[in-house]
Amino acid sequence: MPGQTTQTDRPLPDAAGDRVLRYPPGALVILTGLPGAGKSTMLRRLYAMDGTEAAPVVVDGVTVIDSAQSKARWAGTLGRAPGRVRTAVVFATHLLRIRRALAAGGPVIAHNRGCGPLVLRVFARMARRRGAAFHLLLLDAGPEAALAGQRARARVVRARTFSYHRRRCEALLARVRAGTAAPAAGAVVIDRSAAGLLRGIVFDGEPASPSSRTEPSTIYR
Repeated sequence: MPGQTTQTDRPLPDAAGDRVLRYPPGALVILTGLPGAGKSTMLRRLYAMDGTEAAPVVVDGVTVIDSAQSKARWAGTLGRAPGRVRTAVVFATHLLRIRRALAAGGPVIAHNRGCGPLVLRVFARMARRRGAAFHLLLLDAGPEAALAGQRARARVVRARTFSYHRRRCEALLARVRAGTAAPAAGAVVIDRSAAGLLRGIVFDGEPASPSSRTEPSTIYR
């Protein structure tokens, strides 16, 4: 049933020498988690990006969209604009890029730190209108690890903002672990250790799970 999850304590299995996550062709995969969790780091490692990109990158037919790309697109242009204006423009650009990539046929993997119900419904609607499956990939890092990640990149978000994202992320993780990924078709949760072992994300028609089972989603703790 779409939106359900299955839990397992096994590590990512080694399939043909590669530790991979598999999704349907043309799917939209949203990578989310706390600011500083390591989402951009994971995407850069998997798709050989250096973090200076100002536009989405296409690798082996997969469109990779990091919110930092939209931020780089407007760097310098909106330097004197209020913070809320900059945030709104960057986010609107990010959403537009995801929509355009889906319109081109996908598949798409996109970083997005926001994981509130409204944002997830927007992604679900985008995917549904294009006939694409929508899946969540949650990078589960504790608050201290996420804060350490922010300090390491020298971009520490405000305490109030971080608290907001923490509440949203914890609520989403609780829903997923309780058995529902709605409005997504499925959700995979990996910790930072498992993320470091990940060797690829494959869009080949298999279930959204790095195993041969038929459940639509798997949680790795």
